[in-house]
Amino acid sequence: MKIPETLTLIATCPMGIEAVVARELKDLGYADARTENGRVTFTGTPADICRTNLWLRTADRVLIKMAEFPALTFEDLFQGVKAVDWAGFIPEYGEFPVNGRSYKSQLSSVPACQSVTKKAVVEKMKESYGTEWFDEDGPLYTLEVSLLSDVATITLDTTGPSLHKRGYRKTTVEAPLKETMAAALILLSRWGPHRPFYDPFCGSGTLPIEAALIGWNIAPGLRRSFPSERWDFVPEEMWAQAREEAFDAVRDDIPLNIGGSDIDPEAIEIARASAKRAGLGSEITFTAQPVARFKAEGKYGCVITNPPYGERLSEEEEVVKMIRQLGRAALDLPDWSFFAITPTTDFEQNFGKRADKRRKLFNGRIECQFLQFLGPLPPRR
Repeated sequence: MKIPETLTLIATCPMGIEAVVARELKDLGYADARTENGRVTFTGTPADICRTNLWLRTADRVLIKMAEFPALTFEDLFQGVKAVDWAGFIPEYGEFPVNGRSYKSQLSSVPACQSVTKKAVVEKMKESYGTEWFDEDGPLYTLEVSLLSDVATITLDTTGPSLHKRGYRKTTVEAPLKETMAAALILLSRWGPHRPFYDPFCGSGTLPIEAALIGWNIAPGLRRSFPSERWDFVPEEMWAQAREEAFDAVRDDIPLNIGGSDIDPEAIEIARASAKRAGLGSEITFTAQPVARFKAEGKYGCVITNPPYGERLSEEEEVVKMIRQLGRAALDLPDWSFFAITPTTDFEQNFGKRADKRRKLFNGRIECQFLQFLGPLPPRR
Protein backbone atom coordinates (compact mmCIF):
# COMPACT_ATOMS: atom_id res chain seq x y z
CA MET A 1 0.00 0.00 0.00
CA LYS A 2 1.38 3.39 -1.02
CA ILE A 3 1.35 5.82 1.91
CA PRO A 4 -0.17 9.22 0.98
CA GLU A 5 2.36 11.99 1.54
CA THR A 6 0.05 14.91 2.33
CA LEU A 7 -3.46 14.90 3.72
CA THR A 8 -6.15 17.50 4.31
CA LEU A 9 -7.07 17.04 7.97
CA ILE A 10 -10.06 18.41 9.88
CA ALA A 11 -10.20 18.97 13.65
CA THR A 12 -13.87 19.12 14.65
CA CYS A 13 -15.02 21.04 17.74
CA PRO A 14 -18.06 22.66 19.39
CA MET A 15 -19.25 25.96 17.96
CA GLY A 16 -17.51 28.92 19.57
CA ILE A 17 -14.09 27.41 20.26
CA GLU A 18 -12.80 27.09 16.68
CA ALA A 19 -10.24 29.86 17.36
CA VAL A 20 -8.95 27.95 20.39
CA VAL A 21 -8.44 24.79 18.31
CA ALA A 22 -6.75 26.83 15.56
CA ARG A 23 -4.38 28.36 18.12
CA GLU A 24 -3.55 24.89 19.45
CA LEU A 25 -2.77 23.72 15.92
CA LYS A 26 -0.60 26.74 15.18
CA ASP A 27 1.29 26.19 18.44
CA LEU A 28 1.91 22.62 17.25
CA GLY A 29 3.35 24.00 14.00
CA TYR A 30 0.40 23.84 11.59
CA ALA A 31 0.59 27.36 10.22
CA ASP A 32 -2.14 26.86 7.59
CA ALA A 33 -4.95 26.11 10.10
CA ARG A 34 -8.21 27.59 8.73
CA THR A 35 -11.37 27.97 10.84
CA GLU A 36 -14.89 27.14 9.67
CA ASN A 37 -18.07 26.56 11.66
CA GLY A 38 -17.37 23.71 14.06
CA ARG A 39 -14.10 22.69 12.43
CA VAL A 40 -10.53 23.70 11.66
CA THR A 41 -8.88 22.46 8.47
CA PHE A 42 -5.11 22.01 8.10
CA THR A 43 -2.54 20.10 6.04
CA GLY A 44 -0.53 17.22 7.45
CA THR A 45 1.03 13.82 6.88
CA PRO A 46 0.18 10.41 8.35
CA ALA A 47 2.59 11.21 11.22
CA ASP A 48 0.47 14.28 12.01
CA ILE A 49 -2.54 12.02 12.59
CA CYS A 50 -0.59 10.66 15.56
CA ARG A 51 0.61 14.03 16.86
CA THR A 52 -2.74 15.82 16.69
CA ASN A 53 -4.73 12.96 18.25
CA LEU A 54 -2.26 12.86 21.14
CA TRP A 55 -1.97 16.63 21.65
CA LEU A 56 -5.23 18.42 20.79
CA ARG A 57 -6.98 19.37 24.03
CA THR A 58 -10.08 21.15 22.69
CA ALA A 59 -10.98 19.29 19.46
CA ASP A 60 -13.46 16.40 19.30
CA ARG A 61 -11.98 14.39 16.44
CA VAL A 62 -9.33 14.43 13.72
CA LEU A 63 -10.73 13.51 10.30
CA ILE A 64 -9.12 13.00 6.92
CA LYS A 65 -10.94 14.95 4.22
CA MET A 66 -11.25 12.42 1.40
CA ALA A 67 -13.36 14.45 -1.05
CA GLU A 68 -15.64 17.47 -1.35
CA PHE A 69 -17.97 18.08 -4.30
CA PRO A 70 -21.47 19.38 -5.26
CA ALA A 71 -24.11 16.65 -4.91
CA LEU A 72 -27.61 17.52 -6.07
CA THR A 73 -28.47 13.95 -7.07
CA PHE A 74 -27.59 10.46 -5.84
CA GLU A 75 -25.67 9.94 -9.06
CA ASP A 76 -23.53 12.99 -8.22
CA LEU A 77 -22.89 11.50 -4.79
CA PHE A 78 -22.07 8.05 -6.14
CA GLN A 79 -19.63 9.30 -8.77
CA GLY A 80 -17.95 11.75 -6.38
CA VAL A 81 -17.30 9.03 -3.80
CA LYS A 82 -16.25 6.46 -6.42
CA ALA A 83 -13.60 8.87 -7.76
CA VAL A 84 -11.58 8.48 -4.53
CA ASP A 85 -8.69 5.98 -4.42
CA TRP A 86 -10.13 4.04 -1.49
CA ALA A 87 -7.62 1.19 -1.81
CA GLY A 88 -4.90 3.70 -0.96
CA PHE A 89 -6.42 3.98 2.52
CA ILE A 90 -8.63 0.95 3.28
CA PRO A 91 -7.13 -2.56 2.98
CA GLU A 92 -9.14 -5.40 1.48
CA TYR A 93 -9.95 -6.75 4.95
CA GLY A 94 -10.82 -3.34 6.53
CA GLU A 95 -14.17 -2.63 8.17
CA PHE A 96 -15.70 0.55 6.74
CA PRO A 97 -19.10 1.61 8.17
CA VAL A 98 -20.60 4.86 6.88
CA ASN A 99 -22.19 7.55 9.08
CA GLY A 100 -24.10 10.46 7.60
CA ARG A 101 -25.80 13.80 8.10
CA SER A 102 -27.56 16.31 5.86
CA TYR A 103 -28.49 19.97 6.32
CA LYS A 104 -30.15 22.32 3.84
CA SER A 105 -29.55 19.87 0.97
CA GLN A 106 -31.61 18.22 -1.79
CA LEU A 107 -30.34 14.84 -0.62
CA SER A 108 -32.08 14.98 2.74
CA SER A 109 -32.44 11.25 3.44
CA VAL A 110 -29.41 10.38 5.58
CA PRO A 111 -29.88 6.57 5.33
CA ALA A 112 -30.06 6.83 1.53
CA CYS A 113 -26.89 8.96 1.42
CA GLN A 114 -25.09 6.43 3.64
CA SER A 115 -26.22 3.56 1.41
CA VAL A 116 -25.10 5.27 -1.82
CA THR A 117 -21.74 6.21 -0.28
CA LYS A 118 -21.16 2.63 0.92
CA LYS A 119 -22.05 1.23 -2.50
CA ALA A 120 -19.67 3.65 -4.25
CA VAL A 121 -16.77 2.71 -1.94
CA VAL A 122 -17.46 -0.99 -2.47
CA GLU A 123 -17.59 -0.61 -6.27
CA LYS A 124 -14.28 1.27 -6.30
CA MET A 125 -12.63 -1.31 -4.03
CA LYS A 126 -13.94 -4.14 -6.25
CA GLU A 127 -12.07 -2.56 -9.16
CA SER A 128 -8.90 -2.07 -7.09
CA TYR A 129 -8.79 -5.47 -5.39
CA GLY A 130 -10.38 -7.61 -8.12
CA THR A 131 -12.86 -9.25 -5.76
CA GLU A 132 -16.64 -9.27 -5.35
CA TRP A 133 -16.82 -9.65 -1.55
CA PHE A 134 -15.26 -7.92 1.47
CA ASP A 135 -15.42 -9.65 4.86
CA GLU A 136 -14.77 -6.40 6.77
CA ASP A 137 -13.17 -8.27 9.68
CA GLY A 138 -10.08 -6.07 10.04
CA PRO A 139 -9.25 -2.61 11.45
CA LEU A 140 -11.98 0.02 11.63
CA TYR A 141 -12.16 2.83 9.04
CA THR A 142 -15.26 4.89 9.86
CA LEU A 143 -16.46 7.08 6.97
CA GLU A 144 -18.88 9.98 7.11
CA VAL A 145 -20.87 11.60 4.33
CA SER A 146 -21.84 15.12 5.36
CA LEU A 147 -24.09 17.25 3.14
CA LEU A 148 -24.33 20.99 3.72
CA SER A 149 -26.09 23.27 1.21
CA ASP A 150 -25.80 20.57 -1.50
CA VAL A 151 -22.04 20.10 -1.02
CA ALA A 152 -20.91 16.64 0.07
CA THR A 153 -17.83 16.23 2.27
CA ILE A 154 -16.49 12.70 2.69
CA THR A 155 -14.25 12.09 5.69
CA LEU A 156 -12.39 9.24 7.37
CA ASP A 157 -12.33 9.27 11.19
CA THR A 158 -8.84 8.74 12.69
CA THR A 159 -9.93 9.24 16.32
CA GLY A 160 -12.79 6.90 17.21
CA PRO A 161 -14.47 7.89 20.50
CA SER A 162 -14.28 11.67 20.95
CA LEU A 163 -11.02 13.18 22.18
CA HIS A 164 -12.77 14.30 25.38
CA LYS A 165 -12.47 10.65 26.48
CA ARG A 166 -8.95 11.01 27.87
CA GLY A 167 -8.94 7.68 29.66
CA TYR A 168 -8.66 8.96 33.24
CA ARG A 169 -12.39 9.09 34.00
CA LYS A 170 -14.30 5.89 34.81
CA THR A 171 -17.33 7.40 36.59
CA THR A 172 -19.06 10.75 36.23
CA VAL A 173 -21.54 12.72 38.26
CA GLU A 174 -24.60 14.49 36.89
CA ALA A 175 -24.09 17.20 34.21
CA PRO A 176 -20.32 16.95 33.77
CA LEU A 177 -18.30 19.42 31.76
CA LYS A 178 -16.56 17.66 28.89
CA GLU A 179 -12.79 17.51 29.19
CA THR A 180 -12.36 19.29 25.83
CA MET A 181 -14.56 22.20 26.90
CA ALA A 182 -12.82 22.38 30.29
CA ALA A 183 -9.47 22.65 28.50
CA ALA A 184 -10.90 25.37 26.24
CA LEU A 185 -12.02 27.44 29.25
CA ILE A 186 -8.54 27.19 30.78
CA LEU A 187 -6.83 28.12 27.51
CA LEU A 188 -9.22 31.09 27.10
CA SER A 189 -8.28 32.33 30.58
CA ARG A 190 -4.90 33.78 31.40
CA TRP A 191 -3.97 30.94 33.72
CA GLY A 192 -0.48 29.41 33.64
CA PRO A 193 1.23 26.86 35.89
CA HIS A 194 2.98 29.65 37.83
CA ARG A 195 -0.43 30.85 39.13
CA PRO A 196 -2.75 29.21 41.68
CA PHE A 197 -5.87 27.54 40.25
CA TYR A 198 -9.14 26.73 42.03
CA ASP A 199 -12.60 25.44 41.13
CA PRO A 200 -15.11 25.78 44.01
CA PHE A 201 -17.81 23.80 42.10
CA CYS A 202 -15.45 21.12 40.79
CA GLY A 203 -17.89 18.18 40.63
CA SER A 204 -15.90 15.18 39.40
CA GLY A 205 -12.75 17.30 39.01
CA THR A 206 -12.59 17.93 35.27
CA LEU A 207 -11.32 21.51 35.39
CA PRO A 208 -8.54 20.97 37.98
CA ILE A 209 -7.36 17.79 36.23
CA GLU A 210 -7.26 19.50 32.83
CA ALA A 211 -5.38 22.43 34.38
CA ALA A 212 -2.77 20.05 35.78
CA LEU A 213 -2.38 18.34 32.39
CA ILE A 214 -1.81 21.76 30.80
CA GLY A 215 0.48 22.87 33.62
CA TRP A 216 2.76 19.87 33.19
CA ASN A 217 2.45 19.85 29.38
CA ILE A 218 1.02 16.32 29.37
CA ALA A 219 -0.50 15.32 26.03
CA PRO A 220 -4.16 14.53 26.81
CA GLY A 221 -4.29 11.52 24.47
CA LEU A 222 -1.38 9.63 26.04
CA ARG A 223 -3.60 7.29 28.06
CA ARG A 224 -5.96 6.14 25.31
CA SER A 225 -5.96 4.34 21.97
CA PHE A 226 -7.19 5.27 18.48
CA PRO A 227 -8.49 3.15 15.55
CA SER A 228 -5.82 4.67 13.28
CA GLU A 229 -3.15 2.90 15.37
CA ARG A 230 -4.08 -0.23 13.38
CA TRP A 231 -4.01 1.37 9.95
CA ASP A 232 -1.44 0.23 7.41
CA PHE A 233 -0.64 3.75 6.17
CA VAL A 234 0.03 5.01 9.72
CA PRO A 235 2.80 2.57 10.73
CA GLU A 236 3.41 1.55 14.34
CA GLU A 237 6.74 3.36 14.40
CA MET A 238 4.96 6.68 13.72
CA TRP A 239 2.79 6.18 16.80
CA ALA A 240 5.76 5.05 18.87
CA GLN A 241 7.75 8.14 17.89
CA ALA A 242 4.81 10.49 18.59
CA ARG A 243 4.26 8.95 22.03
CA GLU A 244 7.96 9.09 22.85
CA GLU A 245 8.07 12.78 21.90
CA ALA A 246 5.00 13.41 24.07
CA PHE A 247 6.54 11.62 27.07
CA ASP A 248 9.75 13.63 26.61
CA ALA A 249 7.74 16.88 26.57
CA VAL A 250 6.23 16.32 30.05
CA ARG A 251 7.42 18.96 32.56
CA ASP A 252 6.57 17.32 35.87
CA ASP A 253 9.20 19.32 37.74
CA ILE A 254 6.97 22.42 37.74
CA PRO A 255 5.33 23.00 41.15
CA LEU A 256 1.54 23.27 40.85
CA ASN A 257 -0.96 24.94 43.16
CA ILE A 258 -4.27 23.45 41.97
CA GLY A 259 -7.35 22.76 44.06
CA GLY A 260 -11.04 22.05 43.80
CA SER A 261 -13.98 21.62 46.12
CA ASP A 262 -17.60 20.55 45.92
CA ILE A 263 -20.41 20.11 48.41
CA ASP A 264 -20.92 16.50 47.21
CA PRO A 265 -18.47 14.09 48.94
CA GLU A 266 -19.17 11.37 46.34
CA ALA A 267 -18.13 13.72 43.53
CA ILE A 268 -14.91 14.51 45.40
CA GLU A 269 -14.10 10.80 45.71
CA ILE A 270 -14.62 10.42 41.95
CA ALA A 271 -12.38 13.47 41.34
CA ARG A 272 -9.59 12.02 43.47
CA ALA A 273 -9.81 8.65 41.70
CA SER A 274 -9.71 10.33 38.26
CA ALA A 275 -6.73 12.49 39.23
CA LYS A 276 -4.90 9.39 40.47
CA ARG A 277 -5.56 7.58 37.17
CA ALA A 278 -4.22 10.65 35.33
CA GLY A 279 -1.00 10.39 37.37
CA LEU A 280 -1.85 13.62 39.20
CA GLY A 281 -3.22 12.31 42.49
CA SER A 282 -0.66 14.10 44.65
CA GLU A 283 -0.70 17.34 42.62
CA ILE A 284 -4.34 18.40 43.11
CA THR A 285 -6.06 19.07 46.44
CA PHE A 286 -9.75 18.12 46.46
CA THR A 287 -11.99 19.05 49.41
CA ALA A 288 -15.63 18.27 50.19
CA GLN A 289 -17.05 21.62 51.29
CA PRO A 290 -19.64 24.26 50.29
CA VAL A 291 -18.58 27.33 48.36
CA ALA A 292 -19.16 29.47 51.48
CA ARG A 293 -16.02 27.88 52.98
CA PHE A 294 -13.87 28.53 49.89
CA LYS A 295 -10.51 30.00 50.88
CA ALA A 296 -7.70 30.46 48.39
CA GLU A 297 -3.96 30.34 48.91
CA GLY A 298 -1.47 32.37 46.91
CA LYS A 299 -1.60 35.54 44.85
CA TYR A 300 -2.73 36.27 41.28
CA GLY A 301 -4.67 33.03 41.08
CA CYS A 302 -7.54 32.00 38.82
CA VAL A 303 -10.92 30.59 39.72
CA ILE A 304 -12.33 28.79 36.68
CA THR A 305 -15.65 27.10 37.30
CA ASN A 306 -18.88 25.67 35.92
CA PRO A 307 -21.40 26.56 38.67
CA PRO A 308 -24.67 24.63 39.07
CA TYR A 309 -27.49 25.94 36.87
CA GLY A 310 -30.63 25.14 38.90
CA GLU A 311 -33.49 23.78 36.81
CA ARG A 312 -36.25 23.94 39.44
CA LEU A 313 -37.29 27.01 41.47
CA SER A 314 -35.92 25.64 44.75
CA GLU A 315 -32.62 24.86 43.01
CA GLU A 316 -32.50 28.32 41.42
CA GLU A 317 -32.76 29.93 44.85
CA GLU A 318 -29.88 27.76 46.11
CA VAL A 319 -27.78 28.60 43.03
CA VAL A 320 -28.36 32.34 43.55
CA LYS A 321 -27.19 31.93 47.14
CA MET A 322 -24.03 30.08 46.03
CA ILE A 323 -23.14 32.66 43.37
CA ARG A 324 -23.51 35.44 45.96
CA GLN A 325 -21.21 33.51 48.29
CA LEU A 326 -18.67 33.20 45.46
CA GLY A 327 -18.93 36.95 44.86
CA ARG A 328 -18.24 37.65 48.53
CA ALA A 329 -15.18 35.36 48.40
CA ALA A 330 -13.96 37.34 45.39
CA LEU A 331 -13.96 40.54 47.43
CA ASP A 332 -11.27 39.02 49.65
CA LEU A 333 -9.15 38.10 46.60
CA PRO A 334 -8.62 41.40 44.72
CA ASP A 335 -5.60 40.09 42.78
CA TRP A 336 -7.41 36.91 41.58
CA SER A 337 -9.26 36.48 38.27
CA PHE A 338 -12.63 34.69 38.15
CA PHE A 339 -14.03 32.82 35.13
CA ALA A 340 -17.43 31.12 34.97
CA ILE A 341 -19.38 29.35 32.22
CA THR A 342 -23.10 29.76 32.81
CA PRO A 343 -26.46 29.95 30.99
CA THR A 344 -27.79 32.06 33.89
CA THR A 345 -28.61 35.61 32.76
CA ASP A 346 -28.37 37.15 36.25
CA PHE A 347 -24.98 35.68 37.22
CA GLU A 348 -23.23 39.08 37.21
CA GLN A 349 -25.98 40.65 39.31
CA ASN A 350 -25.64 37.93 41.96
CA PHE A 351 -21.84 37.87 41.75
CA GLY A 352 -21.86 41.62 42.42
CA LYS A 353 -19.74 42.71 39.47
CA ARG A 354 -19.94 43.14 35.71
CA ALA A 355 -17.75 40.85 33.63
CA ASP A 356 -14.76 42.43 31.86
CA LYS A 357 -15.21 40.04 28.94
CA ARG A 358 -17.84 37.56 27.78
CA ARG A 359 -17.87 34.88 25.12
CA LYS A 360 -20.77 32.78 23.81
CA LEU A 361 -20.09 29.04 24.12
CA PHE A 362 -22.14 25.85 24.04
CA ASN A 363 -21.85 23.41 26.94
CA GLY A 364 -23.36 20.42 25.17
CA ARG A 365 -26.44 21.94 23.58
CA ILE A 366 -26.90 24.60 26.24
CA GLU A 367 -26.03 28.13 25.12
CA CYS A 368 -23.83 29.73 27.77
CA GLN A 369 -21.73 32.80 28.42
CA PHE A 370 -18.13 32.44 29.51
CA LEU A 371 -17.86 35.39 31.90
CA GLN A 372 -14.40 36.75 32.66
CA PHE A 373 -13.74 38.93 35.73
CA LEU A 374 -10.11 39.90 35.27
CA GLY A 375 -7.77 40.69 38.11
CA PRO A 376 -4.22 42.02 37.64
CA LEU A 377 -1.64 39.86 35.90
CA PRO A 378 1.24 38.67 38.08
CA PRO A 379 4.43 40.75 37.87
CA ARG A 380 6.89 39.64 35.19
CA ARG A 381 9.39 37.21 36.64
